[in-house]
Amino acid sequence: AICSPQNYPLYIRSVPTENELKFHYTVHTSLDVVDEKISAMGKALVDQRELYLGLLYPTEDYKVYGYVTNSKVKFVMVVDSSNTALRDNEIRSMFRKLHNSYTDIMCNPFYNPGDRIHSRAFDSMVNSMMMQVC
Repeated sequence: AICSPQNYPLYIRSVPTENELKFHYTVHTSLDVVDEKISAMGKALVDQRELYLGLLYPTEDYKVYGYVTNSKVKFVMVVDSSNTALRDNEIRSMFRKLHNSYTDIMCNPFYNPGDRIHSRAFDSMVNSMMMQVC
């Protein structure tokens, strides 16, 4: 999920889709943890170009990871807890790839910042990333 600095969703995608509402809830509850981590870091955030927050919180079924850009756009990734093949470096590189694709969308002159993201290229990149994880 990608959320604006005001915490409204710009893009949410989940696989499988049968528990989509549960994933939406998980993403929105994790935004509070993201805000807490950002405020706890304070001035150190200014010095970094990007901010990988790491594991926000684990549940029985999922692990929730966070990432914040310097413009306060928040990326949240929910991963199945049983997936032990994913390491912290791989999650970090997935966030970087997602951030790069998001930057490409922001550079599009037809995209109004703050609007929901509707891009086939972005969808296909996210789908390929999700299939890689599953």
